[in-house]
Amino acid sequence: MTNPAITQLSEDELAFKDAVRQFAEGEIKPLVTKMDEEAKLSPELIKQIFEMGFMGIETPEEYGGVGSSFTMACLAVEEIARVDGSVSVMVDVQNTLVTNAFIRWGNDEQKKKYLPQLAQSKVGAYALSESVSGSDAFALKLKAEDKGDHYALNGHKLWITNAGEAEIFLVFANINPELGYKGITGFIVDRDTEGFTIGKKEDKLGIRASSTCELIFENCKVPKENVIGEVGKGYKIAIETLNEGRIGIGAQMLGIAQGAYEATLDYIKSREQFGKPLAKFQGVQFQLAEMRTELEASRLMVYNAARLKDNGQDFVEEAAMAKLYSSRAAEKIASMAVDLFGGNGFTKEYPAEKFYRDAKIGQIYEGTSNMQLQTIAKIELSK
Repeated sequence: MTNPAITQLSEDELAFKDAVRQFAEGEIKPLVTKMDEEAKLSPELIKQIFEMGFMGIETPEEYGGVGSSFTMACLAVEEIARVDGSVSVMVDVQNTLVTNAFIRWGNDEQKKKYLPQLAQSKVGAYALSESVSGSDAFALKLKAEDKGDHYALNGHKLWITNAGEAEIFLVFANINPELGYKGITGFIVDRDTEGFTIGKKEDKLGIRASSTCELIFENCKVPKENVIGEVGKGYKIAIETLNEGRIGIGAQMLGIAQGAYEATLDYIKSREQFGKPLAKFQGVQFQLAEMRTELEASRLMVYNAARLKDNGQDFVEEAAMAKLYSSRAAEKIASMAVDLFGGNGFTKEYPAEKFYRDAKIGQIYEGTSNMQLQTIAKIELSK
């Protein structure tokens, strides 16, 4: 039966979605268990993802990218997450946060230098969070001191996705803490920059192959030409980029939910109890219907938010709702998958437990569920 949400996609979008699915099934799926166990993405796979153009979907063709839409980027994230949440978040951060920021806020020289690298060969990371600035994103302590021809960055960042593989970092620091958020400035930091090192790698519950690391800045020397946007306007870049990134996380959660649902559907059709497949029991059928409904609602909300963004319309509330709902739905659907797999669902031999572990992060990163609720309520009360 035709999926109602899928019918909203154009022929080109459907063809692209199918191409990403085939790649995910053929190239990513065989590596999922090994990458999860080793907590490391395959370098060869990353190279293949670049070759497929999945790391520069919105990047204009003049900079070596595909020159496509935000919706296309979300479709790629969704289809990859259907197979592996770790690979999908690498692609998501690259497209919806790092590259997005360069396209919107980078000057001509920065675009010429960094966009081709991000589209064709180098992983990027978005460094905002610190030990004291999670949901309170602008309480950051990383300081940038003006040294005349450069800035010296001192401090730490925590929980930075892609940090293990990244070679280009978009880092937010404060040039004048007395000004509060008005001192926050965005900096481009290359991995080999003097005074910059990658610290502890987190040992995580889910999306284990995705690297999440500490960043250490010790008199890190950043040239003044590496300020992205305007000095003191980093908060604006951070806020607006994260608003878009939340749609990408919604797409990731949608993909994880889709993967968990499909695995469950296959399992209940083949697993027999009391002389008949689980799918023949009405109680199981009702749970399947609940999963499918949550999945479809998530898809509609994520696609709607992406469409609004592509059409230049206000999407902030829709992005918050899409992330809030899809992350909750992914956890619910993955949990029901474990239940319906029974004892098998609690073992690593079957896929349900990994979908469940990977889904949990959706309600935490790029704005917790409580922060999404606050955003939605604030917008509603302002009407």
